[in-house]
Amino acid sequence: MRFATRVLILQLATVAAVVAVCTAVFVYLGVQQLRAESEASALNIARTVAEDPEVRRIVAEFSADPGTPDAANLRDGQLQLIAAGVSDRTDALFVVIADDHGIRLAHPNQDLLGRQVSTPFEEVLAGNEVVDWERGTLGESARAKVPVYAPGAGDGPPVGEVSVGFERASVFDDLPALLVGIGIAVVAALGIGALAALLLRRRWERLTLGLQPEELVGLVQNQAAVLDGVGDGVVALDTSGVVRVCNETAARMLSLEDPVGRRLDDLDVPAEVRAAVAERTPRDGIVVGDRVLYLDAHPVVRDGRPLGDVLIVRDRTDLIAVAERLETVRAMTGALRVQRHEFANRLHVATGLLDADRAGEARAFLAEQLGRGPVDFPVEGLERITDPLLQSFVGAKAIEAGERGVALRIAEETLLHGTVVGPEDVAAVVGNLVDNAITAAVRGGEPREVELALLDAGAELVVTVADSGPGIEPGADVFAGRAEAADGADSVHGHGLGLRLSRELARRRGGDVWVIEPKRPDGGAVFGARLTGVMRPAGEEPAR
Repeated sequence: MRFATRVLILQLATVAAVVAVCTAVFVYLGVQQLRAESEASALNIARTVAEDPEVRRIVAEFSADPGTPDAANLRDGQLQLIAAGVSDRTDALFVVIADDHGIRLAHPNQDLLGRQVSTPFEEVLAGNEVVDWERGTLGESARAKVPVYAPGAGDGPPVGEVSVGFERASVFDDLPALLVGIGIAVVAALGIGALAALLLRRRWERLTLGLQPEELVGLVQNQAAVLDGVGDGVVALDTSGVVRVCNETAARMLSLEDPVGRRLDDLDVPAEVRAAVAERTPRDGIVVGDRVLYLDAHPVVRDGRPLGDVLIVRDRTDLIAVAERLETVRAMTGALRVQRHEFANRLHVATGLLDADRAGEARAFLAEQLGRGPVDFPVEGLERITDPLLQSFVGAKAIEAGERGVALRIAEETLLHGTVVGPEDVAAVVGNLVDNAITAAVRGGEPREVELALLDAGAELVVTVADSGPGIEPGADVFAGRAEAADGADSVHGHGLGLRLSRELARRRGGDVWVIEPKRPDGGAVFGARLTGVMRPAGEEPAR
């Protein structure tokens, strides 16, 4: 049996039990009220008859006579007439009048006149009123007994009693109507209870999507296992945009504190995150703090009913950094390929001269090549870079720049004494700065130039890159991610993730990347970078 059905049955049983108890209480109270009303009526009638002057006088006369009254005289006597009249007017079962010896002076059954009453009368003759249910010659009835005093007797002893009774059937004449009313109330209460139980069951199933408690427990366990067991961040939002689920991974990557129960629009997240949820499209390269994130939002629908959205958050910081470094390796590979091709060409020239028996010219050619180096990179002042890695890397960048019509040159103030020991970070930072400068120079006027300066001091490397591009517009944040760039950041510098990642790589080593001059008078911008722990000073032995 389904849990909702069990709850419905339990609710109906509870309502039925409550209604049964209330019905029993109401019936009991109704019966007691009817009994009390009949007893009060009998008492009032008996008091009225006992206070009648004619009754008091006649009863006092009979009590003063020591003999037994004649039954024949009592049948047509004044007391009998008074009692019969009162009984007819009040629908009482009986109105009995007796003297101080309990002898009936008036009674509905004339054959019992002149005889002693069948119920106790001593307490009444002691001056007390008695109200009770008793069984007499006319059956069980609610009766009231009131003492009768002689006229002008004051506090003297009673001279008789008046007893008035109502039979049980007449007392409970109103009981069927009362029971009908109670029955209608019972049916209404049960109907309301059943309707409420059905509505509650329907509401329960709608809120739980028809799932039973044991299924909900399983879902909670599975959710905890999934959310805590995956490396991705998961954020679940309802149809109102309120965060209902957020695992620790998502909170850490989005820098959120206690997001559950709050609207996504009220959280301190980049606009690109909100746009990804609103548009339900994947977004890559979202920069939040020092992380580069991938976002993917999906709507959640069950049985055609929309339940909200789920946002998947993946950390791609390390992946992007590795990609940047792979790009550096690609550039280096391209440079080596160029060197290999150029070196092969020179060997072909030397071989041709030797085959032509022009040994002298071949010797002169080889001597010239030995003095010029392995390959001619199109970089003015490249000889100022003494580190082989940097020299090859900058040469490769110069070849790429030349293909785009940009001349790369080394500044005269370049001076290197040490050797690069952090090639990945150096290549990533220098490569990104040079690439951005080349892109800016392409969009600038003639001549299209990029100037690179390198200085080392101990284990630190300081880099400056200047370009001939249009410069950086005032107020533009070139280190912002794509979310901010879409709102008006510079269209040349910082249009991707390179500058942001370069800054993060430098800061992780205790350095930094910054803008030295956003817009020079003659055009272009100047960037600076400081990397610590990437150089080995000259004369220092390499670490084993």
